[in-house]
Amino acid sequence: MKWFKKKDVKPVMQSKPRRVEIFAFEYPSKVILAWAKAIEGDANFLNFLKNNGYEELAIATHAIYLEPAARDWLTESGFAHLMAMIHGAEGNETAQKWLLANKFKLLYHMARAIDHEEEDIQWVKGNASVEFQLLTRSIQSVKDRIEENHNDIHSFNKDI
Repeated sequence: MKWFKKKDVKPVMQSKPRRVEIFAFEYPSKVILAWAKAIEGDANFLNFLKNNGYEELAIATHAIYLEPAARDWLTESGFAHLMAMIHGAEGNETAQKWLLANKFKLLYHMARAIDHEEEDIQWVKGNASVEFQLLTRSIQSVKDRIEENHNDIHSFNKDI
């Protein structure tokens, strides 16, 4: 009757959360434009980002397309603000509040504009440079297609 004896189960030790430095969100205009084109599906621009020191933006592109490994990497590697912007663009209010609390005002407004909040669309139009406006529209277009596919029974399990 050994089957019914309780096994001594030791509690799993959880490691303490480690503090990760968050890198600044500062990029040259041409890099933001390249990121927008990579998000739209241009593999040449995605390779440009990967091969020229902007790996985080290439990985963020994959995160926008709902790839779990990319989402984890951003959070663990100092780019939680990019992941928060993506979550915020998906309607996650906690992520949106986190962006504001951590002084990522542009990313906050971009996220809400991507999520079709009219007030924030106007904010981005009036306060963000042209390349960030284009980036916002590129992400919005991709997110809209993903949402459309998720709601279409004929494209079940297809994100794009």
